[in-house]
Amino acid sequence: MTAGKVCISTGMTREEERVKAAIEHAQKGETVAIISSGDAGVYGMAGLAIEMAHQLAPGLAIEIIPGISAANSAASAFGAPLMLDYAVISLSDLLVSWEQIRTRLESVAAADMVVALYNPRSTKRVTQLEEAVTIFLKHRPATTPVGIGTAISSPDERLLMTDLGSLLAQEVNMRSIVIIGNTQSKVIDGYFVTPRGYQL
Repeated sequence: MTAGKVCISTGMTREEERVKAAIEHAQKGETVAIISSGDAGVYGMAGLAIEMAHQLAPGLAIEIIPGISAANSAASAFGAPLMLDYAVISLSDLLVSWEQIRTRLESVAAADMVVALYNPRSTKRVTQLEEAVTIFLKHRPATTPVGIGTAISSPDERLLMTDLGSLLAQEVNMRSIVIIGNTQSKVIDGYFVTPRGYQL
């Protein structure tokens, strides 16, 4: 599938370098694809590509092809935890200050919204998830359902249902997404569900 194609790969924190290389190739008239995991517009590289193209190559045509975000993939694997209002928050403070992230967590927890946490824990960043759990425990019971999906939609996929009080005892890493239910969320026949309010 990649035969005859130039593949440029960079690690985390080198996204700008990768996008710049893509723009340079596109300016030569080459067809370029920037591959992001999940959906390119959800913690992916679509926004960066638009911003950099505006600066380096105004008028460059960009097509964004939607994918399936980790939150949606994990939600379908667990059942239907995102049936009502929810928020998506990254716990990575590489590009956003922890103070801003904490404010967002407090607001979402107080609003009783389901939350999908991206980048919950890394080898260097371990206290953010602990602080997030402390914030949510102020607003909802320890029995609140939590789904941890790791390496979603890959051969290494792992799914674990737990609760808010037990979350920190579970294995969570940068390939994990953590879905914390609201006060109405429940587990029904093994499915993680946030009721929408239908009168059954």
